[in-house]
Amino acid sequence: MTISARSALQGVHVAAVVPAYNVADELPEVLRSMPDSIRTIVVVDDSSTDGTAALAQHRATVDERVILIRHPENLGVGGAMATGFRTAIDAGADIIVKIDGDGQMPIWLVPLLIEPLVSGGADYAKGNRFRDFQALRQMPLVRRAGNVMLSFLAKAATGYWQCFDPTNGFVAIRADVLSQLSLKKIDPSYFFETSMLAQLYLIGAVVKEVPMPARYAGERSSLRISRVLMQFPFKLLGALARRIALKNFIYDFNLESLHLTAGIPLFLSGILFGAWKWFWYAEHALAAPTGTVVLPALAIMLGVQFLVSAAMLDLQAVPREPVNGGSLLPDVPLDERTRGGRETLPREAEASLVKERTRVRRIEQTRGLDVVQNLPPEDDQLEK
Repeated sequence: MTISARSALQGVHVAAVVPAYNVADELPEVLRSMPDSIRTIVVVDDSSTDGTAALAQHRATVDERVILIRHPENLGVGGAMATGFRTAIDAGADIIVKIDGDGQMPIWLVPLLIEPLVSGGADYAKGNRFRDFQALRQMPLVRRAGNVMLSFLAKAATGYWQCFDPTNGFVAIRADVLSQLSLKKIDPSYFFETSMLAQLYLIGAVVKEVPMPARYAGERSSLRISRVLMQFPFKLLGALARRIALKNFIYDFNLESLHLTAGIPLFLSGILFGAWKWFWYAEHALAAPTGTVVLPALAIMLGVQFLVSAAMLDLQAVPREPVNGGSLLPDVPLDERTRGGRETLPREAEASLVKERTRVRRIEQTRGLDVVQNLPPEDDQLEK
């Protein structure tokens, strides 16, 4: 079902959460650019040291949609988003969009970003700056290279192998899906976006990407290469281990679980046993027997084969059925709705279908005569 940008926002409460930290120069323009289709704007001042909070408070006096939340201490972008999520849900939002206060996000793409969420075809939507090659040239080379490396690692850690640009903060989520997540488990730092994906995978949420341009108008990013190298690899490894353990050994036990159970011990034992024997024979200046060489090599090869098979199964296990409550458009016919995995037909809709159903006309040939039977939906009496 194709939804136009205007119809997608009618009757839908869209809230924007703006995490703000020392963005006094950019924040006023960001707030002025918010379209009328966004009903609630939650600005979370994460203990800024400049005039960010004062500017947001002034805007709240002009625009009644603006709600200012102030943190007494800096909690990070993830902590600011957790506060914004709770405030937006309390305000009755159906869809929540994250828009950074530094002015780097294309606010005009909000209707396109939330379109799959409104229709019920996805639970979470995110931008992808790597789909537009012309706009990609605007991205600094170092950041571009870092995103390429992080993307592959994030695919493995989160399980969303079809997603790219994991650190992209232009995201939107359905409120009924967000309520299924534990906000306390969301990483409060710049690992927030990847942490969200890891949590969404565990509940089977469907993620869609929307192409967007990369905008860098001279702003300096707070995400440093040193911070990425020191923190992200360990956090990605932790997210991968947690996902594999919960998915294959806690929530379920499947063919991938068997491959992992066999592959990991074989691979590790082959490496350890082979290294130990290599050092032992090298220290004693002896030639290792053929069996001693073949045994760890065979274990390593079998382990790799099992792990590759497990990875292939993991590639096929990307969530494809939404977990949301279905379309947010009340006037869409039932046979044209894009429904989530947990949606059921309302009794009222079923009743209206029964009332509007035409009487069944059946012609039977009995003893050479045409007998016409009218079968009303709720009447078993046969009229001849």
